[in-house]
Amino acid sequence: MHPMKALISFATAGLLLLPSLSAQDPGPGNDTSARGSQTGKSGEQLRAEIESRRIKISGNGAKGGKGDGFRMKRPCWYEPFLNAEDMHRFFTEGRDAANRARIDEESRREFVQPFKDRLGQEGLWWTPAYNKGDPAGAACWAALQQFLFVPPGVTPPSGITIEQLAELARAAMTVPEQTVKLNPDAKSFVNLPTHVWLEGIGETRRSVTAEIPGVMSVTVVATLQDLKIDPGTTPDRAEVTASGCGTAGKPYVKGGAFSCGVRYLRSSIDQPRETYPLTVTAVWPVEVQGDVVPFQFAPVELSVTRDVPVGEIQSNVKPPN
Repeated sequence: MHPMKALISFATAGLLLLPSLSAQDPGPGNDTSARGSQTGKSGEQLRAEIESRRIKISGNGAKGGKGDGFRMKRPCWYEPFLNAEDMHRFFTEGRDAANRARIDEESRREFVQPFKDRLGQEGLWWTPAYNKGDPAGAACWAALQQFLFVPPGVTPPSGITIEQLAELARAAMTVPEQTVKLNPDAKSFVNLPTHVWLEGIGETRRSVTAEIPGVMSVTVVATLQDLKIDPGTTPDRAEVTASGCGTAGKPYVKGGAFSCGVRYLRSSIDQPRETYPLTVTAVWPVEVQGDVVPFQFAPVELSVTRDVPVGEIQSNVKPPN
């Protein structure tokens, strides 16, 4: 490898390990990566895993659940980082700088010259970041420059915007993975109401906040609002009743009215696996708190499927004596 390329690679790696620093008051910080496994509609595993040293992700919706594989329009961006003095200090002082000098002193001087040239100038160095859980994230990041010096009050092309910050929060949003309960549970019968409800939801309001401290912040909120039932067959074989489902269905109560579930009209004996694939979907509409961005996100929809065997009710009729 050419010495200069080796040096740049070394320096870039060092930058990724640099503590998070405030644009106005540099100081020590913490890793701000946000991680949460998500499953897309086609079943692929996606992750909201933000590779950033400035953006903080918080809220009860950022962990402990599943998402819907939301994809950002552009999964990489520039974000404001260090002022001229702090950036120059990092590349010229300390053990890492000495190590780089031992690799190639001439290349080191060439590398740090742009940072030296900016000393005394107002502005910030911006660096690239990306959602490395997005399949397109790494390639998007690779097309960006490693360092941009930007005057005060200016956002460079591909610089982080409030809309993109909202997308980051939406990508990190997860909701609880529900358990579908049925009555009858093991097997249903033709014309017998099958009651449907959810358990394990917990909190029905989930929020995720994405922020660059001292610069901008946005909160995305998902609220459980509806439950959809797909009986897994055609209307001539099943009737869905959803008038009383509310947000999480209606548990079976002996003697109570049937207002949420399915009434199967034909046996499942002729179906694959001799069952109907009943799918229940929890619908969580998503809003941006405070209307800071002029658009709406699609709701988070989390589905669970259960196989329901449906038999014929058999009765024995004795002839009169």
